[in-house]
Amino acid sequence: MLSSGKVSHYDLTSKFSFKLIDLYAGAGGLTLGFVGNLGQAFQLGSFEVAFANDFDKNAIVTYNTNFGQHCILGDINELLNDRSVVIPRADVVIGGPPCQGFSLLNKKKSGDTRRELWRPFFEVVKRSKADVFVMENVPELLSSEEYNQIISLVVHNLGFKIAAVKLCAADYGVAQIRWRAFIVGCRFADPASKFPPKKTYYPRGKTIKYSLFEEDNEYVDEPLPWRTVRDAIGDLPEPSGTQIRKIEPPLDLHFGRSPTPQSIARYKAIPEEGMNRFDLQRIAPELTPQCWIKKEKGGTDLFGRLWWDKQAFTIRTEFYKPEKGRYLHPVQHRPITHREAARLQSFPDTFRFCSSKIEIAKQIGNAVPPLLAARIAESVYQLLLEREAEPHNNLQTASYSVS
Repeated sequence: MLSSGKVSHYDLTSKFSFKLIDLYAGAGGLTLGFVGNLGQAFQLGSFEVAFANDFDKNAIVTYNTNFGQHCILGDINELLNDRSVVIPRADVVIGGPPCQGFSLLNKKKSGDTRRELWRPFFEVVKRSKADVFVMENVPELLSSEEYNQIISLVVHNLGFKIAAVKLCAADYGVAQIRWRAFIVGCRFADPASKFPPKKTYYPRGKTIKYSLFEEDNEYVDEPLPWRTVRDAIGDLPEPSGTQIRKIEPPLDLHFGRSPTPQSIARYKAIPEEGMNRFDLQRIAPELTPQCWIKKEKGGTDLFGRLWWDKQAFTIRTEFYKPEKGRYLHPVQHRPITHREAARLQSFPDTFRFCSSKIEIAKQIGNAVPPLLAARIAESVYQLLLEREAEPHNNLQTASYSVS
């Protein structure tokens, strides 16, 4: 404990170390935000991984390569039923249960078993006696029936206070418009006192002066303009080859593809930033797939070029396929590379991705942007410092089985 019993202004450089559990960890985007050196106010080592889990063996190799041998393979429900598996004590449990069950494409599939994977998450919260949890998912979670069930469980049965918000990664230094939902729970304090974190970046192009932020509690004192695609990838040369290379980053993952002559012709037909499939149909209908021609409505991002001085849209797992989204380079006639996608997700070049091209793409696209995670980690750290500054006696962990 601090000798004074108080933390002055929640001093984020205090030498506390808190134990962390990451579930559905993937490659470790959330963990990196908590334990990495990503410009947090708190010092490196303030969070230590005690346990992690995922069912993707390739993602686990990446996780353990970067964070140590903490992540174990297996279905979380089976692990919780295995008496040989001990869930360690932890201060905070973080994780993003697979989100496909909550996505817009699955919102009518009420029987989707992926919608139930939040239950073992809270069983781990209970067993680890964690005082704080962070659950991440798609924004649709917050309007689902499952969200009401989560609130009932964590508030009425497990004794947590919660704060739930939708956050945009661009507001926290990520060069990407990516919206995610976060639920933060705390046993000993109202998490809304520290969460959501103040925005560190603001939209470019706004006629905003710093003075306007002086009384705006949503922003830090001196926010910066949103980072752009140019900021994230503008220094990279043209890619080389079509395979992962055994060279130093960033060029190890900066490789291209082998597009067909027809694909190259399509790329060249829409050379300007921001163009998309509708421009292709207007300029070169003979190159446009019939399925696009027949589909007169729909997303404008398909086969779209990025803008240098704007943000990327959501980087998904198949970013190397331009027909899947706005994944064409702003000026070069190609989709973005794995390194470019990782940077647009805010992964530092020093982060080591393992496995095949396809598996690494999945790891990149499925990850929580580490810079966004880092800002959330600061909020959690402030909460835990409050616990250390004013210890609460006789905290009781509810005895409840999540089922």
